[in-house]
Amino acid sequence: MSDQPIIRRRTQKLNQISDERVNNQKTQSQYQPYKDAAWGFINHWYPALFSDELPEDDVQGIQICGVPIALRRVDGKIHALKDRCVHRGVRMSEKKMCFDKKTISCWYHGFTFDLNDGRLTTIVGNPDDKLIGTTGVTTYPVTEVAGMIFVFVREDDYADEDVPPLEHDLPFRFPKSNDRFPHPLWPNTPSILDEGAVAKGMHRTGQGNWRVAIENGFDNAHILVHKDCSIVQAMNWVLPLGIVPTGDDAISVVEDEDGPKGMMQWMFTDKWQPILENKELGVEVQGVNARPYRTSVVMPGVLMVENWPEEHVVQYEWNVPITDDTHEYWEVLVRVCKTPKELEDYKYRFERVYKPLALHGFNDCDIYAREAMQNFYADGTGWDDEQLVSTDLSPITWRKLASRWNRGIAKPGRGVAGSRKDTAQRFRDTAEGKPPRYKTDKVDF
Repeated sequence: MSDQPIIRRRTQKLNQISDERVNNQKTQSQYQPYKDAAWGFINHWYPALFSDELPEDDVQGIQICGVPIALRRVDGKIHALKDRCVHRGVRMSEKKMCFDKKTISCWYHGFTFDLNDGRLTTIVGNPDDKLIGTTGVTTYPVTEVAGMIFVFVREDDYADEDVPPLEHDLPFRFPKSNDRFPHPLWPNTPSILDEGAVAKGMHRTGQGNWRVAIENGFDNAHILVHKDCSIVQAMNWVLPLGIVPTGDDAISVVEDEDGPKGMMQWMFTDKWQPILENKELGVEVQGVNARPYRTSVVMPGVLMVENWPEEHVVQYEWNVPITDDTHEYWEVLVRVCKTPKELEDYKYRFERVYKPLALHGFNDCDIYAREAMQNFYADGTGWDDEQLVSTDLSPITWRKLASRWNRGIAKPGRGVAGSRKDTAQRFRDTAEGKPPRYKTDKVDF
C-alpha cells in the first residue's frame, strides 16, 4: 500500500458559501442535463453570420449543435434550411445551385427545395417523380439585427408557434433592468436590440467543448490568467490575485416566465471580495487599479461584460456548439451610434484599439486557458473528477440553471461533420493542415 496520504475533497463551508457548491453526487445530479449536452442546447437562437458575410444572392453553410444549415439571401431576406439533401445527404451549400429566387437545389442530383417551407418542389432531371411534394427539409427562423444574423436552431418537429422572440435568448437589457440590477460605477449597458446599435466583432473556431469555453467567461478565479495581457499593461491596470464570493447572494438567478433565463454576478460590490495577498507564497498586490466590470450569462450561453473595454460599449460572447469537441467563439462589441460620425469613430476605434487589445490581446489568453482544460473533460470524466472551491459558485449556479431552462439537448451528431473522429476525410484535412471548422468548404469544378 502506498505511504502517500489520501487527498480528499474539502466539504466544509468557505466564505459562507453553502454546501450546495460542493461537487458531490447530489450536486451533480442537479445538472445532469448539462453534463449530457456535449453537442449543445437545441431550440435556441444562435448567431450564424455577420450580415456582411452573406451578400445578396449568396449561399453559405454552417453547422450549429450538429445541425448543418444553409443560408441564402434573396432580395434582402435571409432564408435558412437544413443543409442536407433528403436524397443522399449532400450539403447543398458546398456549391451554389439556384435556378430562381424561390428555391435552392442540390448540385449533385438536382433535388430542389422551397426556401420558405423547405418542401421538395421538383427534381431537375426527374420532374415527374412521386417523391416530389411529399418530403422536404427543416427550415429555421431568422432574424437580422445590428449587423448580425441569428438563426433559431430547432428540432425537426419544433413548431413555429413555440419559437420565442430573440430577446429571450439575449442578455438582460438596460435601463429596463436598472431596478433589479442597479450599479453606480458605469452608465447603462447598450443592447444589440437598441435603436442605432452596431455590432462589430469576429468569430473563430475553438478546439474544445462549448461548455468548457462558456464557463471560462464568468469564472472569476481566472482573473490571474490576464495579469500579463497587453491591454492590462497598456492601461497600467493592476489586478487583484482573485475575487471570491462572500455569500450565496453574490449571484442573482433570473427565471422570469417572459424573458431571458440567466444569472447576474454582483461584481464590484461587497458580495465579491478581491484577494490582495497570498501569505503562503509571499505575494501581495498594492494599489489595485482595474476597469470596473460586471458579468452575466443567459441561456443558451451568452456572456455579457458591461462597459468593456470602456464605457458605452458592451461585449457579448457566444460559444456556439459545432460538434462535441468544437465551437464557434463569437466576440462581439456593441455600441449605439446615433450619427454617421459616431459610427465612423466607433469603427476606427474598433480596428485600432478594441480588436487588437481586447478581442485578441485579452481574449486570446482565454482561448489558451480553455484548450488547456479540454483533454481533462474530453472523455466525460472531468465532470466527476474536478475538485471545486468557493469561487466555483459561478459555474455550479450556471450548470443548474441551464439544466432547468434549456429547451432541448442536442442529440449526438449523425451523418454530419465531426460526428466521427476516425474518417478518411478528417485524416486528410489534418494532413493538409485544415482544422475542424464552422463554415462549409466550397467545391470548385
